[in-house]
Amino acid sequence: ELSLGKDGDVVGAPRYRVVLAHQTMIDDSRLGVDLNDGTALGGPCEILSVDRLVIREEFQQVSGKRSRVQNLAREATVRLRETIAPRRTWEVVLRAYDDGVAFRYRFLPQEGFDALAIRQERTEFRIPGKSLAFALPLNGYTTSYETRYKVKPVGELPQEWLLGLPLLIECPGGKWLAITEANLDEYAGLYLAPSDPGTLSARLSPLPNEPRVAVRHSLPHTSPWRVLLVADRVGRLVESDIVLNLNEPCAINDTSWVKTGKTTFPWWNGFYEEGVPFKPGLNTATAIHYIDFCAMAGIPYHSLDGIENTAWYGGPIVPYEGADPTKAVDGLDLQAVLQHAKAKGVRIRLWMNWQAARAHMERAFPLYREWGIEGVMLDFMDRDDQEMNRFVRRAVALAADNQLTVTLHGCPKPTGLERTYPNLLTHEAVMNLEYDKWDQIGITPDHEVTVPFTRMLAGPLDFHQGSFRTVRPEAFKPRNDAPLVMGTPARTLASYVVFQNHLSMVADYPTAYQGHPGLPVLAAIPTTWDETRVLDARVGEYIVIARRSGEEWHIGAMTNSKSRSIEVSLQVLGAGEFSASICLDTANDPSRLIRSDSKVSKETPISLDLSAGGGAYLRIVPSRKP
Repeated sequence: ELSLGKDGDVVGAPRYRVVLAHQTMIDDSRLGVDLNDGTALGGPCEILSVDRLVIREEFQQVSGKRSRVQNLAREATVRLRETIAPRRTWEVVLRAYDDGVAFRYRFLPQEGFDALAIRQERTEFRIPGKSLAFALPLNGYTTSYETRYKVKPVGELPQEWLLGLPLLIECPGGKWLAITEANLDEYAGLYLAPSDPGTLSARLSPLPNEPRVAVRHSLPHTSPWRVLLVADRVGRLVESDIVLNLNEPCAINDTSWVKTGKTTFPWWNGFYEEGVPFKPGLNTATAIHYIDFCAMAGIPYHSLDGIENTAWYGGPIVPYEGADPTKAVDGLDLQAVLQHAKAKGVRIRLWMNWQAARAHMERAFPLYREWGIEGVMLDFMDRDDQEMNRFVRRAVALAADNQLTVTLHGCPKPTGLERTYPNLLTHEAVMNLEYDKWDQIGITPDHEVTVPFTRMLAGPLDFHQGSFRTVRPEAFKPRNDAPLVMGTPARTLASYVVFQNHLSMVADYPTAYQGHPGLPVLAAIPTTWDETRVLDARVGEYIVIARRSGEEWHIGAMTNSKSRSIEVSLQVLGAGEFSASICLDTANDPSRLIRSDSKVSKETPISLDLSAGGGAYLRIVPSRKP
């Protein structure tokens, strides 16, 4: 529900409200921005005009939770003029979807106002009633979003907390709300800070060299969308395409070269290996060993990254000290590796510090295309001020020009840029399984079943998946080389369905997979989807997601540290009988995997028994008549 005034109304300080099924989700909340000259847009205004339109479009998404995306919304552009000097004109653009709303500011050139310098936004989100926040408190704007979620009533959030997005809120009456942003272009990243009890106020990441300014730009200019997902069940937020829909259409004429897939990532396992006639590390023998594993297992990509604090191209991983990312360290014959990969039908991906990309990408990216490189991972941005957002967009566009896919690590949350540049396959921006290398708590099952309802609402996420070397939480201890993960092999398989990740890792060392019954199952799980449905879920407790690829349905179920039995409806299946291949936990041994086959149909639910920290994976295909 969206209420607007009419032409000529004097509205005072402009405010907005969001209502879902007669329940107020956002109470009257302030709009506007504070400018660097000490004035503000957001005081008393009159409405000059309200222009409305209906958006109806459908587009193909190369990598996403569904291949055909519908963008259906009502939009209104409200033109406002200040009633007091200097009587500037500005606009608020609003959209209403079935599962959320969004708004943005449009700044117009006019006499006395020909350049934009924003100090801060006045945007507020007033959450009525006793609502519960699943909050991500951050230490500041220089952040990779890698902290743990805290669950607190909205009215009790400490005012000193700076909250990362998306922010998930459980509202009274079984309603759900999430706040994030979309289409972040030439603007500062959005954060929230508690102000009055129950009120969250916008905070913008400041420019690195101007800590009192967040945005500088010529006019006209438009802010990103402030996005509010709302629903009567939390699974609908996970299914939503709003963030994608609020971005610009695909800018790549031919996307046929963009291929999702899985990749090795030796850094995660510390270049550990057993029983090989060479010393594992940044060398030709190790790379060829991994390429041979990929070819054997059906893993399309191998990543060259770094070991300890040495990048594959030489010099420290951090800080970047000027090494050339077109030349490999001594002992790593890059051309020999590329030739071997080509002969084996495996493609190579290259990790790089973002500063190496900034310094060399105009020369390096065309050279990578010449070499047949599949894509790049850019790392350690750790900020989303206007300057960094400009760099990321430029790097992704240049990569597209050179037919390179992109993964972002050490980065803030996604904002839907993958619609415009579908070569952007995934982001990190989450505390994930790399923390099992050094963190005493590690990545718990409870954290893993919170992330799909928080960070994943913003878009694809990388989670350093793939290890079958699982232990019970009480047996976990961090270690850098060959780290352990909490859970079960069935949970590992389920994670490839639960997490929307279009360039998922197979992060363990090759001999760890040798002979494991889960490896061929893992390799066959798709990495992009035609349809996504959340079948059952409770935030922080468990989740069951079904995703369709062609005629096949893949179901992933994950639970927290408690065992549980879940009866799963199969109504997503079409008519007829289907064959299900099921991977389950064993009752007593978290390192084992049970596989079975069954006939299923949409009329009959299936019962899944999940061990503590465990999971289940199902592949369901239509039964074929003889």
